[in-house]
Amino acid sequence: MAWIRVVEEQAADEELRAVCEKVKGSRGKMANIMAVHSLRPRAMEAHMDLYMAIMFGRSGLSREEREVVAVVVSAANRCDYCIAHHAEALHHYWKDSDRLQALIDDPHSAQLPARAQALVDYALKLSHRPTEMNESDVEALRGHGLADEDVLTVNLVASYFNFVNRIALGLGVAATPEETSGYTY
Repeated sequence: MAWIRVVEEQAADEELRAVCEKVKGSRGKMANIMAVHSLRPRAMEAHMDLYMAIMFGRSGLSREEREVVAVVVSAANRCDYCIAHHAEALHHYWKDSDRLQALIDDPHSAQLPARAQALVDYALKLSHRPTEMNESDVEALRGHGLADEDVLTVNLVASYFNFVNRIALGLGVAATPEETSGYTY
């Protein structure tokens, strides 16, 4: 599951047990990316709160659009764990495995609507060349009808997945088919 010790729920102290219950209550079950935080329950809780706010909070971006950004950033970082999880989530919306694979392999070949392609372009530039970001990148998103709140959401989703990809890659967090399915979308 990971390269560091993970406290199993049955061995958890009261604090960790309470946080695990909160996490499972939010998503239906415990993902390995959350379980790897077991040595730092407060960090696990803060991570889940951030994830829920960014991915499920009110926004002018749809859940589908947020999942597109999640998959593209994770694919750019070659994070198999996050690709597996968020490809599963995006498949819930697209129900098209070929298109999903195209998005993972080459985001410009997935036949995205112009707005979604603008989100992808912003997320990829932020992921690969963050020092090159400038106001014109934000203006490009505004040109596709995004309000500043939505631009912030795109930035947060892309930044969050760059962060989480590094947790998964840096700690060897692995996914199994059972672990990647069965979440509430």
